[in-house]
Amino acid sequence: MDQFYPFVNYPLTYPFQKMEPFIDIQTMYLHHDMHLQAYVDNLNKTLAGHPEWWKVSLEEMLSDLNRVPESFRTSVRHNGGGVYNHQFFFAGLRNPGEQPQGKLWEQINRQYGSLPSFFLKWKEAALSVFGSGYAWLVADDKNQLKIITTANQDTPLELHLSPLLVIDVWEHAYYLKHKNLRGAYVDDWWQVVNWERAEILYTESCRK
Repeated sequence: MDQFYPFVNYPLTYPFQKMEPFIDIQTMYLHHDMHLQAYVDNLNKTLAGHPEWWKVSLEEMLSDLNRVPESFRTSVRHNGGGVYNHQFFFAGLRNPGEQPQGKLWEQINRQYGSLPSFFLKWKEAALSVFGSGYAWLVADDKNQLKIITTANQDTPLELHLSPLLVIDVWEHAYYLKHKNLRGAYVDDWWQVVNWERAEILYTESCRK
């Protein structure tokens, strides 16, 4: 769904405790109601004085940041990226999770051999992020899957890739429960993947 100014921190479609025991309720609350809200507030403050950008969607801005005036481009990258990435992350959670299916399942097997083999690559990518950032499963314009990482609040949109899954590996996403054990957090996140949504997104990307 395209988002336009003023941006809104939409309520989660599930209760904060829904991801227990894999992601704790306090982390879910702080992550959504504090961290994401700050990005929403800062993005709205940035664009408040630029009405010519109120009818441009967030996805359009992040897909072509060079269009955004240099005077507030960095804020759109950081705060707009923070809004997009976090909303994508929360939408990608589901407890209980399920197995991938359909076209996405077939493509994972085709490219990675099996779901366990895919997860090894995925976890390696998530652990490789230095400092703060994300690991993503994306599709390119040939419907090929790629596991990529982005730093800070950068998004795959500026790379013209279609996001399917994301794991947030900023410390605020896992430190209360998992402390410095990012690998344990990745293992737990794997239990609450919304594969149904990922399949829908992959099917949509194949139609483009």
